Amino acid sequence: MGLRANPTYRQRRFGAEVRAMREKVGFTAARAAEVMGMNASHISTVEAGRTGLSADRLQRLAAAVGSEDSTYVDALAELGGASGKGWWTEYRDRVRPSLLDLAELEDGAAEVVCYEPFFVPGLLQTESYASVIHRQGYAKAKAAEHDLAVEFRVARQRILREEKPPRVHAIVHEAALHPSYGDRRVMREQLVRLIELSRLPHVNVQVLPFDGPVPFGTSFTMLLPPVRRLGTVVVAHVERSLYLGDVEALARYTDLFARLREAALPTVDVSVPPEGHLAKDSLGLIQRLLYPLL
Repeated sequence: MGLRANPTYRQRRFGAEVRAMREKVGFTAARAAEVMGMNASHISTVEAGRTGLSADRLQRLAAAVGSEDSTYVDALAELGGASGKGWWTEYRDRVRPSLLDLAELEDGAAEVVCYEPFFVPGLLQTESYASVIHRQGYAKAKAAEHDLAVEFRVARQRILREEKPPRVHAIVHEAALHPSYGDRRVMREQLVRLIELSRLPHVNVQVLPFDGPVPFGTSFTMLLPPVRRLGTVVVAHVERSLYLGDVEALARYTDLFARLREAALPTVDVSVPPEGHLAKDSLGLIQRLLYPLL
């Protein structure tokens, strides 16, 4: 099999983890290759994500470097051996590679946590809302391209209805919930959707109010597989989102999300009777914004 010309994020991440494993104990590429019984020239292509590595060779390297975390090594072997195929495969060559990477990460996540200061998170958007914000975006595109982008975004939401869905915790700033996009109907449907999705046992929605602390100004999403060490932070950027998988970034954004969660209003909980909402909470704020749109 030839070398991959355009490795996916998952493939690059696997290579980066292999490199980090050998560098942690000061192994040169030649020494790691010797341990695994392969040519030294092969190591650079593995670490660049351009070719794979068998689970057996990965286990040999882990044993040589003294890795005691077998759960991590097993999860890493699974990451490297994944086929990369899923529902998103049919969109290959039609949407940006970064979107395919995002869908694959979501598919393998046990937990998805996100913060959005300006928009409703993509996994929670109605089709009408997604269409409006795509068409009002800064980038010019043909109608068919907009339609495809919206179709793909809606398709990603299937993870919410899977047999074993990931836990989703979204913090949305109040600014994102005011009717700034489309007509009143679009925003009304979107606010109702947030309440409906909050009925799912694995979905939590919190609102960060205007009268709270100064908000963090950049949206981000943490996609966390069962072994959190292999998680990824996706930080939104107007040109190209950043995909961060290093331990320091995961720790930094975990701490940031914890602080945002503490500052936000209590989660939307439709099971609580009206008298239970005496204190300000996320459901009450959404309902207050919803009433003028009815």
